[in-house]
Amino acid sequence: MPRDVLLTQEGLDKLKSELEVLQTTRRREVAERIKEAREFGDISENSEYDDAKNEQAMLEQRIAGLEEKLRSAQVIDASHVSTDKVQVGSVVHVDDPDRGKSASYTIVGSAEADPAQSKLSNESPIGRALLNHAKGDTVEVSLPNGRTRTLKITKIDVGL
Repeated sequence: MPRDVLLTQEGLDKLKSELEVLQTTRRREVAERIKEAREFGDISENSEYDDAKNEQAMLEQRIAGLEEKLRSAQVIDASHVSTDKVQVGSVVHVDDPDRGKSASYTIVGSAEADPAQSKLSNESPIGRALLNHAKGDTVEVSLPNGRTRTLKITKIDVGL
């Protein structure tokens, strides 16, 4: 049974937009490539045809994946996000005393995670460790490399 995919409204809109582009524009482009490749002759030894068919298979796989995510999407309602404790939809401001730095992370569902944009999945080591903690709490994060990182929560905002 598929599990719920947690999304912000922004994330839901992005997935719908990507799906629309893939189902319309990209499908037409790939179909045109297949049609052109067929015109090159024998398809059993036609690398352009094989490449276009592989692209079509990957495209259809991505479309199916997006449709599944949208079917099982649970949109996080901004009105239910609290600043008392960290939850999906929170922006968490932390101090990292070991590194002498501060940072802020938006906690999102795994489908929206983008560490380069400081959007951490609720299933990531840092995201999971921060969940359900309050301002002022110090959190120990076990990292995949075996090290431990200490973060102090300085502020919690609604990020949606």
